[in-house]
Amino acid sequence: MECTASGVLASLHEHCDNGTKSSHERRISDTRKTMDGRLWRSRRPRGLRRNYRERGTVNLEEIRGGPDFEGIIGESPRLRAALKRVQLVAPTDSTALMLGETGTGEELIARAIHNRGLRRGCPFVKMNCAAIPSGLLESELFGHERGAFTGAIQRRIGRFELARGGTLFLDEIGDIPLELQPKVLCALQEHEFERLGSAQTTRVDVRVVAATSCDLPQMVAAGEFRSDLYYRINVFPLHMPALRQRPEDIALLARHFVQVLAKRLNKIIENIPVDAMAAIVRYHWPGNVRELQNFIERAVILSPGKVLRPPLEELIQAPERMQQTSSGMVQPGQGPHPKTRTLVDAERDHIVKILGETNWILGGPRGAAIKLGLPRTTLFSKMQRLGIFRAAA
Repeated sequence: MECTASGVLASLHEHCDNGTKSSHERRISDTRKTMDGRLWRSRRPRGLRRNYRERGTVNLEEIRGGPDFEGIIGESPRLRAALKRVQLVAPTDSTALMLGETGTGEELIARAIHNRGLRRGCPFVKMNCAAIPSGLLESELFGHERGAFTGAIQRRIGRFELARGGTLFLDEIGDIPLELQPKVLCALQEHEFERLGSAQTTRVDVRVVAATSCDLPQMVAAGEFRSDLYYRINVFPLHMPALRQRPEDIALLARHFVQVLAKRLNKIIENIPVDAMAAIVRYHWPGNVRELQNFIERAVILSPGKVLRPPLEELIQAPERMQQTSSGMVQPGQGPHPKTRTLVDAERDHIVKILGETNWILGGPRGAAIKLGLPRTTLFSKMQRLGIFRAAA
């Protein structure tokens, strides 16, 4: 089990409620759980307990996880399942298509596929198809000859040629205009194309990794995306989980971003308030990892000392004024049930209610685990997964 803030604090609460030495040893022993052969041990339980009781903060060094995967941080089951499929497809030369919301780390996954594949010694070229005006997209992908159009004063090599022998990552491939899709299909299928303004056929050997936040089958049904191109790129789909679908990873990601951004901004941040970490883990993050990173950067800038002071009011107000739409954009007031609660929310609220009734005592005949009908270890795991913390007294 990775050492998230909830796992550390849950064990400390039990220790504080049951103050004997034998109880303390039992609590610390209970936190030593294994996951895939990795063992987590509390490094400084007494020091952390004093820190928590006196200042209500979590030390960043106590939030620990296993080694990352090609820079991808997280140990949740959903992420591990996705990374297992990445490991399966990477050594092949097959086309991979990442499906999911934006901001879930598509470029990191694409680089991981390239670095673990047969072409790792060759170029890795990326291109966001949604960021290029449709009139220039053909030139960006396939290049052009001098004089091919107004302003073409010299030959330009396109992304397909730049990636020769390597990997081409086409992000937001669903935004390629319909009239350009046949040429993309030909390049993928026949490994050949013509530059703009040229009658000469250019052959390239390129592996393509694509990503999209669009519903491609729906676009195919609506005539907005060619079915033959869809079937050509959908060789090995990779469904990337949204951040709200893997809350176990939020504490690890928050710790990573605090350390990286504090160093970049010439600041020293050592602790995160308990209530702040709880709010960060509970928030649904419609912008996924990208939104979390930007939020942490704001928090680091706003923090005057060694304790992170994030603008928590943003996390409280955002769910009331925004809702995630199917297009991946966040817009105000859309959707028939903007305040619908999920089963995860109901489960979290029920556990918090029972914990309050038992004064946050987890074990024993009057503990929350008995009332919930759960083993104490299962309750520990659920508290960690749902981001349940006890606020500082």
